[in-house]
Amino acid sequence: MSETQRLAAAHAFARLGRIKLGETDLDGVLRTIAELAKATVPGADEVSVTLVRPTGPATAAFTAERALALDEAQYRRGYGPCLDAAASLETLATPHTDSESRWPDWAARAVDAGMRSALAVGLPVEEGVTGAINLYSTAPDAFDDEAVAVAQTFAAYAAAALANAHGYDVQVTLAQQMRAAMESRAVIEQAKGIIMGERRCSPEEAIQILIGVSQQGNRKVRDIAAALVARAGRPS
Repeated sequence: MSETQRLAAAHAFARLGRIKLGETDLDGVLRTIAELAKATVPGADEVSVTLVRPTGPATAAFTAERALALDEAQYRRGYGPCLDAAASLETLATPHTDSESRWPDWAARAVDAGMRSALAVGLPVEEGVTGAINLYSTAPDAFDDEAVAVAQTFAAYAAAALANAHGYDVQVTLAQQMRAAMESRAVIEQAKGIIMGERRCSPEEAIQILIGVSQQGNRKVRDIAAALVARAGRPS
């Protein structure tokens, strides 16, 4: 590896370590990983990042449509280098796509897309979520031992950044859900109070009235409550 490549790799590793989760989201971290991998790993022409969740695999970031297409061809078949790397958390090299026998259908698509070699590096994220960094090259046998070593080191840094981002994203989502639930509860309680004042009824009867209107109009109770509160707040 040249001195320029060594400096680029060091810069990429440092940048992954400096990601501030309050300034970006999970998608932003994934895009950064894909772009840095393309710029850092010798031989990489295009890069994608696969995430395998309980709901199934998906390409979470990519630098070119043909990388995305090659990933999705694997998802449809249920096998391929990125899926196998994600499952085993190993590094799987495809030096020559035109003679690859492990995944012949995918390899033929890679040749048609102009990709002559590939490298998939397993990416642990957190419990229940794995992934892979997929590196594609237009040259055959593009990823030598040094490139593989850089890709594996990069993946280790990327896994740490991604695990932190994924955990942060989960916490943010939970906080948003809790805030929405609290807001819904507050507006429903206001609507109950309005109904109780207008109908001279109990809290239980008020909520049943809301539920009845919701079922009749096929609308959410919260939406019915919000409309009632908004109406009550308008001048007579």
